[in-house]
Amino acid sequence: MLTEETRATLAQRLWDAETDVSSIAPLTDDHPGMTPDDAFEIQLVNIRRRLDAGAVVRGHKVGLASKAMQEMMGVDEPDYGHLLDTMEYPQGTPVEAARFCFPRVEVEVGFILGADIPPEGCSQAEAAAAIEWVVPSIELIDSRIKDWKITLPDTIADNASSCGYVVGDGRVRLADIDVADIEATLYKNGEFLASGRSDAVLGNPLNSVGWLASTVAKFGVRLRKGDVILPGTAIRAMDAAAGDTFRAEFAGLGDVTMEFS
Repeated sequence: MLTEETRATLAQRLWDAETDVSSIAPLTDDHPGMTPDDAFEIQLVNIRRRLDAGAVVRGHKVGLASKAMQEMMGVDEPDYGHLLDTMEYPQGTPVEAARFCFPRVEVEVGFILGADIPPEGCSQAEAAAAIEWVVPSIELIDSRIKDWKITLPDTIADNASSCGYVVGDGRVRLADIDVADIEATLYKNGEFLASGRSDAVLGNPLNSVGWLASTVAKFGVRLRKGDVILPGTAIRAMDAAAGDTFRAEFAGLGDVTMEFS
């Protein structure tokens, strides 16, 4: 385990890289023994700094939850991060691409909680009982680690590479849709880009929610009523640049758009 001083130093390194829009070498290059627990504590240093500055937690995300994403990034388990109000983009509000080192988009079947989720040993049924709405969403990810050469601890420390998200207008009750059988299709600038099914996310996105609740509980983090939960993407992340418009369509759920200026 890293010392508190070392964690603070590494958190500052990530903070400066984001502020300067300049990528850095993997944290694990200097600290190969850094564990996922160390990494989440580093993440929390910067999350608390943002909260102290007035930001509000709006939810949580799971990343690298599908085989496609794990193979793409060279890891073998999911990561997890926070969603803040400063990261939310209303539809129709362009994202300034120049603010990010190497932006990418992920298509996700999102959830909005209608109740708190039990912090430990959360079953699929308990996760389902806490979900009020199923929603279409796109997550914006970016890495302060140069060329996305990340290990699992690197991405966890970097808030699971999460930088923003947009939620579509569609709202469907969980009981009215099979969240393990939603076909998602992504278009870039009006042209088909990729498609996938929601069961690519740990077999069922509900499993991702339960896994998240149990994983972050030991750090005192809870999934609360009103939170947006992004459980992971069924389609590999796609590069984004200024001028791009992405539209994701979800069978039975609606669509959502993210634009880049």
